[in-house]
Amino acid sequence: MATFKEFRNKVKPNWCPGCGDFSVQAAIQRAAANVGLEPDDLAVVSGIGCSGRISGYINAYGFHGVHGRSLPIAQGVKMANKDLTVIASGGDGDGFAIGMGHTVHAIRRNIDITYIVMDNQIYGLTKGQTSPRSEMGFKTKSTPGGSIESSLNVMEMALTAGATFVAQSFSSDLKELTSLIEQGIQHKGFSLINVFSPCVTFNKVNTYDWFKENLKKLSDIEGYDASNRMMAMQTLMENEGLVTGLIYQNQTQPSYQDLVIGYDENPLAHQDLHLKEEKFNELMAEFM
Repeated sequence: MATFKEFRNKVKPNWCPGCGDFSVQAAIQRAAANVGLEPDDLAVVSGIGCSGRISGYINAYGFHGVHGRSLPIAQGVKMANKDLTVIASGGDGDGFAIGMGHTVHAIRRNIDITYIVMDNQIYGLTKGQTSPRSEMGFKTKSTPGGSIESSLNVMEMALTAGATFVAQSFSSDLKELTSLIEQGIQHKGFSLINVFSPCVTFNKVNTYDWFKENLKKLSDIEGYDASNRMMAMQTLMENEGLVTGLIYQNQTQPSYQDLVIGYDENPLAHQDLHLKEEKFNELMAEFM
């Protein structure tokens, strides 16, 4: 059985010192080891942004996609080889701006993959612009007078779209984050894990101290039931989305693969896809 050290490679991350993404990387590596995966059992697909680099920093199959497109790629990987554990990753801009259409449809489709979003409420790679997760009044290079748009409530959106696994964590809480990623991997369906991952260079508002003062653990709420969707929504609204832990899980809804008629038990990646000449000529004849 692989240890978390075996999910490390020799590529040194070039994130800013103190970036929350370091902890997300460590949590993925620890979670993969804890659930019994080997490096060749895991595929990490990422989009564009500081967080998009993570697919190159983990010893596993990696694919660095284009902006906002990590989810279509990750779903294709899973459909072609269901034996792989597939993790898609990206930032709040990647997943909730240009990639929002893919996020919503991946949620409702419920393919068995895990999507980890490193949410820093700002565009970091392009040097500090307002993101869909920035609060009203947030001042950046793109909104010097303060943002006049409301922040997107992504956890409420996920519940509304029919998500079967919704969780949120803080990069400083490595133990909780690792546990949630383990649960997400083991969940049979689409798992959305939003991680508050502070940008120490460009976001001077949503800092580590700010999150420590404002976040509330769901485990501290007496009687909280993660299987109760109404309670999950109410709790999010009452706390302005600033909660961490397992928000909601539906373990009864079948995954996409379970519902596809004729979905072969033998993964496409392991099948002989060589087209015989006779069959090729037969197909070509239809267009002649």
